[in-house]
Amino acid sequence: MDQELTLDQMQPIVYQQLQRSFEHERLAHAYLFEGEKGTGKHEMGIWLAQHLFCTNQNKQLPCGVCNNCQRIKNQEHPDVLVIQPEGQTIKVDQIRRLQTEFSRSGYESRKKVFLIQEAEKMNASAANSLLKFLEEPPGEFLAILETDAIGRILPTIQSRCQILHFQELPKGVLIQKLQQAKIPLEKAKLLAFLTNSFGKAVEISEDEWFNDAKDSIYQWFVYLQKNDTQAFIYVQKKLTKIFKEKSQQFTGLSILLFYYQEALKKDLIEEKFNKMKRINQTIERILIAEQKLRSNVSFQAIAEQFVLQTINE
Repeated sequence: MDQELTLDQMQPIVYQQLQRSFEHERLAHAYLFEGEKGTGKHEMGIWLAQHLFCTNQNKQLPCGVCNNCQRIKNQEHPDVLVIQPEGQTIKVDQIRRLQTEFSRSGYESRKKVFLIQEAEKMNASAANSLLKFLEEPPGEFLAILETDAIGRILPTIQSRCQILHFQELPKGVLIQKLQQAKIPLEKAKLLAFLTNSFGKAVEISEDEWFNDAKDSIYQWFVYLQKNDTQAFIYVQKKLTKIFKEKSQQFTGLSILLFYYQEALKKDLIEEKFNKMKRINQTIERILIAEQKLRSNVSFQAIAEQFVLQTINE
């Protein structure tokens, strides 16, 4: 989609809290942004850094287009430093280089900002070095730590930061963000039905098994909608070969549920009430099928019985 999501759409509570803190000059010296991947933690950190350095603030918001805002966005501002894991960890040398940089006065102002991405990947030495840095801050600075695994951040570091929780994205926002990641609308809707996590949705979308499973269930759905007896043959011919593990079988039923719910929405718009009644009954059967699967009834038996009930009603 052409229109970019704004931070107040993605994380309205955190956005408003930080905006108020900035307006009342009550920003903390260290923040810990905690939440799932893709919920806007890094974008919020960049926005906050822009807040501090923007030269053209309109209504006390960073303009996003001035020289400072652009350099911060492109990681080119000398007083805004971003630390990322080198390989699998953030190493103590990275934190020491940070301390060296911050012991000097800012290149262009007295303020300095650093953002640590995937802060949970600091090794023990790096974490202890950062803790000392937070306990004895040199000059005027803002620290922003980002994590999707807060349990792996030292409690002593947590206690020196203001922790802000980034909530899972609302379904509509998640769909829009997935589209911005070049995922087609219908697939984005399905992914948002299966998970609330942007990171997980992207991971699922790239899974070869999922894409095969999605197409197979859709073909089954088409047979079922037409009351085609091929739907019964298709269970053994195709579905039992793709949905071998129980977790895969639950995913298959969830995908089928999604297609029927989308069909229900379409019929509601078109006021096809007779079809809606039939679809509602089918949705109930899918939910019953899920219960049977939890009770260890075989997937093939469940699927075949589901077909017979659906095409003969």
